[in-house]
Amino acid sequence: METHTSRMDTVLVTGATGTVGSRVVDGLTDRDVTARAATRDPADEQFQGDVEPVALDFEKPETWGAAFGGVDAMFLVRPPAISRVGDSMLPAIDAAARVGVERIVLLSVLGAEKNPLLPHRRIEKHLQDSDVTWTFLRASFFMENLLAVHRREITGHGEIIVPAGNGATSFVAADDVAAVATAALTESGHEYRAYDVTGPEALTYHDVAHTLSDALDRPVTYEVPSLVRFARHSRRLGRDWSLLLVMAALYTTARLGLAGRVSDDVQRVLDRSPISFLEWAERNITAFDPSADEPENNSLNGGE
Repeated sequence: METHTSRMDTVLVTGATGTVGSRVVDGLTDRDVTARAATRDPADEQFQGDVEPVALDFEKPETWGAAFGGVDAMFLVRPPAISRVGDSMLPAIDAAARVGVERIVLLSVLGAEKNPLLPHRRIEKHLQDSDVTWTFLRASFFMENLLAVHRREITGHGEIIVPAGNGATSFVAADDVAAVATAALTESGHEYRAYDVTGPEALTYHDVAHTLSDALDRPVTYEVPSLVRFARHSRRLGRDWSLLLVMAALYTTARLGLAGRVSDDVQRVLDRSPISFLEWAERNITAFDPSADEPENNSLNGGE
């Protein structure tokens, strides 16, 4: 895709400590922009490079002024714990537009356009009806979820326990999602586009287990667990019912064959192939070492 740099002086990144947001912040520091990193409590966070930390809570209007003021573009991530199924974000989006935020790049989910019940789709529709320039990144299931959510069962027991049946998923690396986001925030040519951000292939969890076994040089299995076994396993791990239900719904999408769409949008935007699962697994061998620290983020698709 032929693009050129679009002048954006200040870019606000919401969810700046999350799986994708933190990578977007890093990507922006390599561009000629000021990165403003928004979290609920910036005093607890440390960022590398020329980054402006700022407090932002979508449900606390008193935080909006300092966060949105002077911002040209915003990377928008829906926090996983936000109330009212996403509706509480809409006034904040309107406030950002009123004070001059011109461009919003939304991290959405693959297939959002087909599911009006998804909070991400409600936000998409709201942006489409607004005066801002928008770009939607409809991302597939993050490879990083295997570390953030399933690392314990993989490192401790050599198994993947998800109710995905034999369905395939077009896993995508968070590095690729962030690279597409950075391009959409700082380059022209991405206005009013919805990108399906996927990896280069659709894999079953049998494939995932086999690839991890080869990369880690120890057996990892996938036994096609039932929803009941998955629920019991999740409760033993201490997952609350709300997370359990969200996970069950997402993996059921894979089981029904609805998560395997493969797109060439990453290739077109970045002019390179997306990262394969094998490449990602080989990059993360040390992270799957049982003695390594657990990742702090344990929400599906990175949460923030």
